[in-house]
Amino acid sequence: MAAAPETRGAGPLDGVRVLDLSRVLAGPHCAKALADLGAEVIKLEPPEGDVVRFDFPRVSGTSGYYAQQNTGKRNISLDLDKPEAVELVRRLADRSDVVLENFRPGVAGRLGLGYADLSARNERLVYGSISGYGQSGPWRDRRAYASVIQAEMGLTKLQGDERGGSYTNDPFSYADLFASKELTAGILAALFRRERTGRGQWVEVSMAEALLYMNEHVHWELSDADGSEDIPSFRPADFPVLPLANGRQVVVSGHPCAKGNFASWCRLIGRPELLDDPRFATIGSRRRHLPAILEALRAWSATVADEDAFERIVSTEKFACGTLRDVREVADTDWAEDRAAIVEVSDRKGGSFRIPNAPWRFSADEVGVRGLPAYRGEDNRAVLGGLLGLDDATLDQLEADGVLSSRIPR
Repeated sequence: MAAAPETRGAGPLDGVRVLDLSRVLAGPHCAKALADLGAEVIKLEPPEGDVVRFDFPRVSGTSGYYAQQNTGKRNISLDLDKPEAVELVRRLADRSDVVLENFRPGVAGRLGLGYADLSARNERLVYGSISGYGQSGPWRDRRAYASVIQAEMGLTKLQGDERGGSYTNDPFSYADLFASKELTAGILAALFRRERTGRGQWVEVSMAEALLYMNEHVHWELSDADGSEDIPSFRPADFPVLPLANGRQVVVSGHPCAKGNFASWCRLIGRPELLDDPRFATIGSRRRHLPAILEALRAWSATVADEDAFERIVSTEKFACGTLRDVREVADTDWAEDRAAIVEVSDRKGGSFRIPNAPWRFSADEVGVRGLPAYRGEDNRAVLGGLLGLDDATLDQLEADGVLSSRIPR
């Protein structure tokens, strides 16, 4: 497995500086994407640290969650309760292209670090904000986490409805990650626009709207048409999961009740008589008798030796299929090795983390995970001395006053 290099060649965002004031997931994931695209990202942590530093599992005391979202960023630690720290952040924003924050709405402004404060000093600044429900509106001040947003925006109910009324939370923070990706796109668009106008702007994304935007079935759920005789487009909840003779399971893309798909399955499993069965005469009747169709498919698939044999068979009807795997198995495949989809990042004490690499491939630029997971406040002196010109005596005094802090293992 490839090790993530500490440095790479120039990426498409080479020369762009990002000041990351965010924490946990939505903001840090956005900043991580910008770093993987070649930007210089400076993460600011409070003296108590980003809360994900204390998550498990850990390697040599460093959280894998933290490493996955923050590798490759420089790190400074300031106490924003102190006016001197706020002024230092303002000065860093003067020298940055992007500032990114995911405070609750209004908090950045109360700190003196809102868009109005910083853009007045740096008109080229692109300012990115992620919040739960947006910077305006009647839900603006509600507390918001991914599981809450997913419940409020219909995702949890839709998933539970498909599971027969079992309403549980998925293990993924979709709302955080979708908002992160939408803000990344917005920041890149604002940087492109700035190249034409010379001016930055504020880009704000709510987790709630991002989740709706990424839900390709909103149109179906808001339709008043009777859909009982139709199949929702590209809705995989009813796509079959089938057992094989070797105990593995496979997923096949395509609704088995669709006209062409049903005929294909009848040919594959050697049951042409099902085409004349009145239970399966129409799309609507097939949907009503879907359990019987799936029972027939499972009885046949259980006789197929293994995944390779199954894929060869179903590909004759142009079905796509995939094996049910866990992430560890995926990471050990030849595909992951060839694509460098998973990389090893040093824990800086002889161990390592395995984390996902960036998904982009550029023909002329180098992108991907680079660098190391920084300790809290590790780059205080390099950043504040190098960018702001603070001398050692001034930095010593800021540390003594608690404006700066760090936690660097011996």
